[in-house]
Amino acid sequence: MDEALLRSLVPGVLAILGRRGADFAAAEDAVQEALLEALRVWPADWPRDPKGWLVTVAWRKFLDATRADAARHRREERTGREPEPGPASAVDDTLRLYFLCAHPSLTPSSAVALTLRAVGGLTTRQIARAYLVPEATMAQRISRAKRTVAGVRLDRPGDVATVLRVLYLVFNEGYSGDVDLAAEAIRLTRRLAVAVDHPEVAGLLALMLLHHARRAARTAPDGSLVPLAEQDRGRWDTELIAEGVDILQAALARDRPGEFQAQAAIAALHADAPTVEETDWAQIVQWYDELVRLTGNPVAELNRAVAVGEADGPRAGLAALAALDDSLPRHAAVAAYLHERDGDTARAARLYAEAAGKAPSLAERDHLTRRAARLNARRSR
Repeated sequence: MDEALLRSLVPGVLAILGRRGADFAAAEDAVQEALLEALRVWPADWPRDPKGWLVTVAWRKFLDATRADAARHRREERTGREPEPGPASAVDDTLRLYFLCAHPSLTPSSAVALTLRAVGGLTTRQIARAYLVPEATMAQRISRAKRTVAGVRLDRPGDVATVLRVLYLVFNEGYSGDVDLAAEAIRLTRRLAVAVDHPEVAGLLALMLLHHARRAARTAPDGSLVPLAEQDRGRWDTELIAEGVDILQAALARDRPGEFQAQAAIAALHADAPTVEETDWAQIVQWYDELVRLTGNPVAELNRAVAVGEADGPRAGLAALAALDDSLPRHAAVAAYLHERDGDTARAARLYAEAAGKAPSLAERDHLTRRAARLNARRSR
């Protein structure tokens, strides 16, 4: 298989899909899937017209993704933009698909990736970013998952833990603003909570509600990000916060700790503080300690460094940060914030600018760039 030939055909295929009406990001995703299909099929059955074959397969995959996206939007429109309060009545077909894609024949990571792509409507690029891996690696993982389940009957549902992981990642993408999936993720998690009596299901639902309650305050009228410390807490949805806290307290009372309950407890402590100055940072650090113990997640350790900086001072936060890999996403942004708190505005400005260059979204890049510019302007006075 001549992979160089394959890659040389990509620009032409992308151009054709663009002329047919596909936006660039969707076309890229479809072509990536077509390339993986070519690597699987062509060694045994080389096409007479390789470019034409790629165009046909990529266009079909683009249409499939567009139909899936349209179906998801119709579900969101039926349920409304905001999640309905209270318990849901039943498990729907979408949630069944989540369980079926989390098939026992797949590894948990492959099942999550496949479900996010096939049912959640996320692009390969978004899934790769959530997993902190290169897009090509994630494309191969999804392709392998598809091949694995191609020859098995999807009549054995997967486990709840995998479905929770998928719903969590779908919500995070929706909450970030790339794809508006947050309300849909909450809707499905409500239904899962009816079907499955488990404290981690309740913990995830509480976490979603507590984060969603702050959504209106996360952006300014011009679309720019508003950090938690600067948000207008009067815009937070107190009914969602109260519901989330009640669900969390009931889950914690069962004394079966898990990562989603720990994250929800952190979110509840933020929501409970009337002002940023009244935040119980010491207790938040304790919950981050529990979260790190449960997961070993380096992103949780990064967030813990911020909490330590608030509880014990910026130098303590920087000491906690020094023990972490500086290639972690948002490491530079955290370092910039802690150095700013410590009064080293020159280093903070440089780090904000560095973090802006690595930001995963335009809104975050603009926010970090403005912080760097503000510090530079202050120093030049």
